[in-house]
Amino acid sequence: MMKNIFFFITCLFTLQSFSQKKIVVAQDGSGNFKTVQEAFNAIPVNNKKPIIIFVRNAVYKEKLHLDSSKTFVTLIGEDKFNTILTYDDHTGKVSSNGDTINTRTSRSFLIKANDFTAKNISFQNDAGFTAGQAVAVESDGDKATFFNCRFIGNQDVLFTNNEHSRQYYKNCYVEGTTDFIFGSSTVWFEQCHIHSKKNSHITAASTPKENQYGYVFNDCVLTGDSSHIYVDPSNPGNVTTAQSGVNFPNDYFVYTYKAAGTYPVTVVSSNVSFTGKDLKKSLVTKTIVLQ
Repeated sequence: MMKNIFFFITCLFTLQSFSQKKIVVAQDGSGNFKTVQEAFNAIPVNNKKPIIIFVRNAVYKEKLHLDSSKTFVTLIGEDKFNTILTYDDHTGKVSSNGDTINTRTSRSFLIKANDFTAKNISFQNDAGFTAGQAVAVESDGDKATFFNCRFIGNQDVLFTNNEHSRQYYKNCYVEGTTDFIFGSSTVWFEQCHIHSKKNSHITAASTPKENQYGYVFNDCVLTGDSSHIYVDPSNPGNVTTAQSGVNFPNDYFVYTYKAAGTYPVTVVSSNVSFTGKDLKKSLVTKTIVLQ
């Protein structure tokens, strides 16, 4: 069951082996371009060949947009802690053209293209703890992959905003306060660190009924600043940073590390619950919880 749903993880994200074009972005002028958006603009419309954009260490304050026609782009940072793409828009802020910014338009980076890959880079919205919704990345394209990346912000940080989109995150770090992973895409988080900075909901999946899965967190670590990542021993599918028993109906936690104790996991995905023999047919699952 799961191997069919997530077959794309092992085959659909394989880049073709032919020669790749490489573009270097360096703020000091030592590369091809000084800004990331300039590099995006240089990609041909309706691109079909793999392009690598290597970004040297710096803080790039840019509101970025990768158009849907610019596919097969791989964005690589020199160092995930020191290569930072950031902006500070948030809901209620008035933009330079006089429009009031909302959740959708607050994003620091909008990815519309399919077959996008990012490695070793930080995506950030630094609007502030009390700014309200402030998206760091809105990822809309299909077959998006992120490796060893950081997503930094507060409320509504990572927006996976396309019900037809399949996305994969491995060895990534995502932090925020409320609903900081949200949207309608099918997403697999593998060996990621999810860090909550507030007693509030971690995810807000809006998986449509026709999609079997929403968010899958496999072998991930959940941590929190202010209180306890909480699993109700009587219903381990309930995961929240406040002890309120809030359920995550579209999320699936497998081999996930949190708080203290060890419980069998209850698998809860969009509109479907799997327990007992149904679960054993597809996976051997347990939640190993660490202090």
